[in-house]
Amino acid sequence: MHISNKYLIEGIVFVSYILFAMAWVGGTASMGNIMSAMSVDSLADASFISGAVTLAKILGTFIAALLALKLGLKNALLLSMVLIAVGVLTPLSPNYYLLLLSRFIMGLGGALMIVYFNPVVMRCFSAKERPVVNGLNAVAFNIGTAIILYLMADINAFTGGWRSSLMLFSLASLLLGVIWMLVKFEQEQSTPDNHSQTSPQADYSYRHALKDKFNWVYSLTYAGLLSFYICLFTFYPRAGISQSALVITFGILGTLAGIIYSLKFPRRLPVIRWSGLVMIVTIIGLTFSPSITVKTICAMVLGFVIFFPITALVSLPQELPQMTSEKITIVFSLFWSISYLMTTLVLWLFGKLVDVNQGDFSQAFILITLVSSSFFIGSFFLPEPAKAKQHTS
Repeated sequence: MHISNKYLIEGIVFVSYILFAMAWVGGTASMGNIMSAMSVDSLADASFISGAVTLAKILGTFIAALLALKLGLKNALLLSMVLIAVGVLTPLSPNYYLLLLSRFIMGLGGALMIVYFNPVVMRCFSAKERPVVNGLNAVAFNIGTAIILYLMADINAFTGGWRSSLMLFSLASLLLGVIWMLVKFEQEQSTPDNHSQTSPQADYSYRHALKDKFNWVYSLTYAGLLSFYICLFTFYPRAGISQSALVITFGILGTLAGIIYSLKFPRRLPVIRWSGLVMIVTIIGLTFSPSITVKTICAMVLGFVIFFPITALVSLPQELPQMTSEKITIVFSLFWSISYLMTTLVLWLFGKLVDVNQGDFSQAFILITLVSSSFFIGSFFLPEPAKAKQHTS
């Protein structure tokens, strides 16, 4: 028996990433219980967990393309699912070091999977179908996060506790990995969709990718948004700004709207540019306004505009000439790796500014607001794939 239906293939990957988000965020939400069970109360030790997560994201996304080229896309995705399932050790860890290792390995699996979304889409779906699938993939982590934020207590009540819940998420991931072994990819559809008069670029390696200006502009454009988004959930609550749940909820709505928009309008840069501009304005309102009402409204609008352009952003490189599933894997491998690396540096600097200023967030907030503007600024340096298609048609 083989699974070759493209919707089933996409469904397996989509649900796998939702489960990863649930295991990941659920573990974070339960970290107090976990650390208490291990009698670990050191903030320094707790910070190592975040550091392991960051390292996993940078390393995993960077090596994702290499693994896909060596193992094949199907086996590489299977590996990512197995690594995510290692999260079952998180609630079972007898000591801090095994906990640290389990979170690192699970984060590595999630980092691999986020890169593999794009070659799966390129391989299985036509150009007209991709915006919808890209948008759905972009909202997968938010769905998993929202489930945990709103339903974790109910899930714990149903399973009998946080340990059972985390084990359930990981075992479900392992089950999907078993099902994934039945997948058989059809012939890749990406090459003829480009309508290019020349053959696809061969032997596009990491070396070529690192010299490609597009990959740096594309990655740094997104890095500012990613830095703010992680900062929002990491530091904003500590500063007394607690509207993060609204950003998640309206982010799902923004993603759905972005799918509809991208289906109707082929140009990608306008939605990225104008969303980036509104993002700056609402970040300023959320961060610096003394009014709770203004903060709440800005959080809702911000959640919407952060995710509204993501479908267009993810679709953009897929629509460039001579793009194949192999090349797109390397492009997104660097995209996520560079973005996470820059985010790590920004968040370190953010925390450093807070420490230097004895707990005052003012300078750090100015920093993250300026960094977030990269999404708007970068839109002036990205290519417009709609124009490229017209030129090569």
